[in-house]
Formats: sequence, C-alpha cells, structure tokens
Amino acid sequence: MTQDDAQDPLLKLLSEYDGGVLTTIKADGRPQLSNVNHVYDPDERTVRVSITDSRAKTRNLRRDPRVSYHVTSGDRWAYTVVEGVADLTPVAADPHDETVEELVRLYRAVRGEHPDWDDYRAVMVRDRRLVLRIRVERAYGMPRR
Repeated sequence: MTQDDAQDPLLKLLSEYDGGVLTTIKADGRPQLSNVNHVYDPDERTVRVSITDSRAKTRNLRRDPRVSYHVTSGDRWAYTVVEGVADLTPVAADPHDETVEELVRLYRAVRGEHPDWDDYRAVMVRDRRLVLRIRVERAYGMPRR
C-alpha cells in the first residue's frame, strides 16, 4: 500500500464537506486559525479557498507559506488535516481576469449559481480577493468508521 492509498479515506472527507479551519503561522510562531469554505479537487489533490488580500491569514501565508487545513465530519468523530505549501493567485484586479474566473469556479463548486455574476465579479475586485491553493503533501486524521 502506498502513502497515497493510505491517505485516500482521509482525503474523501475533503469532498464530503466544504468547510474547515485554515491554520497559518503568525510572525511570533503561534498558529492563526480561520473558518473558511473550500473546494477539493481529488485529481489534483488540491484544496482551493477564496481569501482577502488584507487579512492576517494572507499576510501570514506570504511570510511563511506552510499551511494546515482541518475538516471534520458532522458528528465530529472523523477528521482530516492536510498539510501543504500555499500557492496564492494574484489579487483580483479586473472583473474578467483569471483570478476572478477561478473565484467564479470556486463559488459555483461550493454554492452553485450566483444570482448576479456581474455584481459578484465587481465585489471580488473591490474586496481584493484571491485564491489560496493547497496541494496536499500529507494528510492525517481519523477516517470514517
């Protein structure tokens, strides 16, 4: 059995739930945790999260790109923690740039269709949004029984 095979039951939880806790490292070395929504692509083994440029988590990731992400089952018995290195897209600068296109795909995967895509695109630029990509390097936790 390969390490990937052993991690597959853990990674399945990332597809079953779209929310978790993102952990970054503050300048003083302590963890900084944020509740976020995510999309998981099992073929790429990549977690994607919409974040804002001005937030602590983004500053932390630019300084130290190591990241952990925790997802738990509804009954809180099963959980998965994935570790990786942050890959940040450019900040959304135009309603039709590639960052906004990726944010649209992320929104659709989590919530479905937006009632006003033009407004959504404008907000992504105004809020200075970007996408955090976490390529899963390691996973640990407790798989479902």
